[in-house]
Amino acid sequence: MDAMPFKTVKALHPAARDDIGDLITRRPVPGPGLQQVDPFLFLNHHGPQTYGPNNRGLPFGPHPHRGFETVTFVMDGELAHRDSAGHESVIKAGGVQWMTAGSGIVHAEVSPEDFLRSGGRLELLQLWVNLPGRLKMTAPRYVGLQADQIPAIPVDQGAALVHLISGAWSGYNGPITSLTGVFMTTIDLKAGGRAGFGSLAGRNVFLYVVSGEVKVNGLAASAWHLAELDLEDDTVEIEGATDAVVVFGHAEPIGEPVVAHGPFVMNTREEIVQAIGDYNAGLFDKIAV
Repeated sequence: MDAMPFKTVKALHPAARDDIGDLITRRPVPGPGLQQVDPFLFLNHHGPQTYGPNNRGLPFGPHPHRGFETVTFVMDGELAHRDSAGHESVIKAGGVQWMTAGSGIVHAEVSPEDFLRSGGRLELLQLWVNLPGRLKMTAPRYVGLQADQIPAIPVDQGAALVHLISGAWSGYNGPITSLTGVFMTTIDLKAGGRAGFGSLAGRNVFLYVVSGEVKVNGLAASAWHLAELDLEDDTVEIEGATDAVVVFGHAEPIGEPVVAHGPFVMNTREEIVQAIGDYNAGLFDKIAV
């Protein structure tokens, strides 16, 4: 059986620094060379940094969303979530929250009271995943997972650890069932450790280096870079050049117009106007957040 062709790394996109108050923030997409990796729209990488005692914590008080999903990776520290659909949780290091904004939700993402008092390490990533027009007005939903609820699959004699969040791989199934078949992981790599993924032809890969240095199909990529790969080919191999952490996912592109305005992502300007009107009319709010 012939080996399947490796996807070509078309470009490496550095994350631009764009702090939010005292929160260190980097963003690889959207950026000057890459508007989206359809359906992956946006990534904010907050931290890593250390907060002192009596800090103000995360600045993301109540705000609305419509038309897409947010996936938040808690790499270090803690994240308190509450939303207008009645969900509430505190996700700790290694955990993930997956929120479908759908027809409209208001949520707050802040630091828990004990973190505000005591401080500590903090590192978070938030990824926006688009929804097709037929699902943009789906009912909101939320899943919060702690680290021990996410399968951690050792490969390469334990030199790589794949944390399977959504999708099926190597006989395992991730605990999140994506509405659109999105596959999502984080991967811990030791220097020289490898993890390989196939059957990716026709799927867009989202690959961001959180820390350390890796080789993506043989090409070096360092922390705070997103690797843009071709759509047509099949296989991706990620190797740790040093100890490293990456976010790795893939999905079929949606191929629809994207009209974004702040926290709303729709297909047309008219739908954006409607979203703003609905939010201002209080239609997103079921409970206070």
